Amino acid sequence: MTSLASASLLGRGGSGMSIHFKSILALATALSLCAAGASAETMHIFWKDLRPASQAVAEDAGLPMIAAKLADHGETLSLGLQDKTVQLAGYALPVDRDGDLVYQFLLVPWTGACSHMPTPPANQIVLVTPAHPYKMSQAYQSVAVTGALKPDMEKSQLFILDGVSVIRSGYSVRRADVVGVDTVPDAITLPVNSPWTFLNKKKN
Repeated sequence: MTSLASASLLGRGGSGMSIHFKSILALATALSLCAAGASAETMHIFWKDLRPASQAVAEDAGLPMIAAKLADHGETLSLGLQDKTVQLAGYALPVDRDGDLVYQFLLVPWTGACSHMPTPPANQIVLVTPAHPYKMSQAYQSVAVTGALKPDMEKSQLFILDGVSVIRSGYSVRRADVVGVDTVPDAITLPVNSPWTFLNKKKN
């Protein structure tokens, strides 16, 4: 009787340990999948993903297209990317700064945009608010921005040498992670006489 009871208890204990082990294994697997899912959630996008397929990048005498040439003035946005966590590389043009600390900037697809070069269509401009002030030594530094994308038309005042310019952006990213990059994969090729071509070259 005693041996049977002991055997019964051992059997239950073994089963309990087996169930406990399986629970731990399942939890570890779930956490692993969650971690993998979190990293997979960030979409690496390009500037073409922010405009309709019919809006191809056109170059006229080496200059990028401007909104005035487009039927919708570049206001057609990619609503399918709303609230998606994306990463996009481009050139940062400060909107709100204090010395070399930038609190808000416009991310644009080519250097000199909005100041010495044509202003891109709204769906090719992203208003970025970094999670922490980003240290920037010069305008149009190449950066990669990661965060939740919000398709929404906004206006920003840009202070340039000629005065104040109002720039319309089609997207925004708040509390963005910003890092410097060597190159922008899909950067527009600027005319050889552009003073900003040096920023398109890969840093050594």
